[in-house]
Amino acid sequence: MKKISELLDAAAARAIPVVHGIHDGQLGDPTPCAEYDVRALVDHLFQVVVNFQALAARQEPDFGPAPTAVAGDWRGRFGEETAKLVAAWDAPGADEGTAGSMGFPARTVARMVLGDLTLHAWDLARATGQAFVPDGDVVDELGPGVAEMAPTARKAKVYGEPFPVPDGASPFEQMLGTTGRDPGWQPPPA
Repeated sequence: MKKISELLDAAAARAIPVVHGIHDGQLGDPTPCAEYDVRALVDHLFQVVVNFQALAARQEPDFGPAPTAVAGDWRGRFGEETAKLVAAWDAPGADEGTAGSMGFPARTVARMVLGDLTLHAWDLARATGQAFVPDGDVVDELGPGVAEMAPTARKAKVYGEPFPVPDGASPFEQMLGTTGRDPGWQPPPA
């Protein structure tokens, strides 16, 4: 089993080029997450990455309204914050015991940010016309947990209703469908 920090590093390596590839003119565009445009989804992803650094250190996160992250050199800061996330989860003992006020196993908590980093990178890539291929080890790590947590995530309005995917869909496409995403989603015509 790979260390969670290695998986986060692999996911970040796929997400960073997507964030760097977002043009300022695309910040108001829709995403597969209907409640977020590109700017709001980038702000949300920053908030998640920063808060899960705190969770790795057994500190309480702040999941209030997402602060504005899209300012200044936000693309460069995203790389810096994901590097801090990887380092936080690489610290001795970070993936042991429990993390967060809900008392989940630390690895389960780390999988949550791994999922956000991967799924939202796909969302942003789709919204901005970029290619995105997730890391295979990351998909292998996430798949069973996403399926297991889906009913609870739907009740919490984190996932939508399952989207049917065809037979022969890839494991990642199946995961997208489980979270309520249409793997074939495209932005509406301009």
